[in-house]
Amino acid sequence: MVPLVPSFVEPLLPANPAQTAILETHALTRRFGGLLAVDQLNIAVAGGDAFGLLGANGAGKSTLIKMLTTLLPPTSGTAMIAGYDVARQAARVRREIGYVPQMGSVDGALTARENLEVFAKLYALSKRDLETRIPQSLANSGLSQVGDHLVNTFSGGMGRRLEIAISTLHRPRLLFLDEPTAGLDPIARDSVWDRIQGLREDDGMTIFLTTHYMEEAERLCNRIAIMHLGKVAAIGAPQELKDSLGKPGATMDDVFIHYAGQVAAHPEG
Repeated sequence: MVPLVPSFVEPLLPANPAQTAILETHALTRRFGGLLAVDQLNIAVAGGDAFGLLGANGAGKSTLIKMLTTLLPPTSGTAMIAGYDVARQAARVRREIGYVPQMGSVDGALTARENLEVFAKLYALSKRDLETRIPQSLANSGLSQVGDHLVNTFSGGMGRRLEIAISTLHRPRLLFLDEPTAGLDPIARDSVWDRIQGLREDDGMTIFLTTHYMEEAERLCNRIAIMHLGKVAAIGAPQELKDSLGKPGATMDDVFIHYAGQVAAHPEG
């Protein structure tokens, strides 16, 4: 896992009080040489939303996530999170977000509790916070009984729930999840879905996720954007997107096929 740990050397600049959306982009663009991966993207995500980003491989989803999580600078345009600019105020942005990448890297040679302790120190949590939040995180993730077990004994779903626990230890306002249930069996997937829904409904956390599972997008997200060739081809609530096809009984699979189109994959998509 890439630890999005703030640098406490960078001065904390004030948030923009006019900012209403927790996430907002304006003409956000990223080029790789002659390749235009993200093309003047404009999106806004309200606090408390669960926002899904769909698109074929090569549509620009991964590049967008990397820019929003401060891992890749934009070529042009801006992105603001909680009123902070992802390029100019990256350290402050990292205090406001959590990030669970598609390919996690929790340490299998450590226990779940030890993994949480490592990241708690990286997040510079106080000893008091560490003593309360780690047991809470284990309990909320359904891992209390295995907190002292080595992670390399965990199932895929347990490991994913641990990664989510790690990424929310510092109580971010916005959590990014990149294909959170890829490769999981239906039972494990359902347990991860329950945890994501709990973070939004019980903790008020805003969720931004990418997925190739239409069922996942429809169950978890109140708004969905579909990317095609670096742009948003469609955006709305799941039912609005289905209604937009003018086809009785349209499904999210139909929506995806209609709007995502055929995209030639590129390395940073």
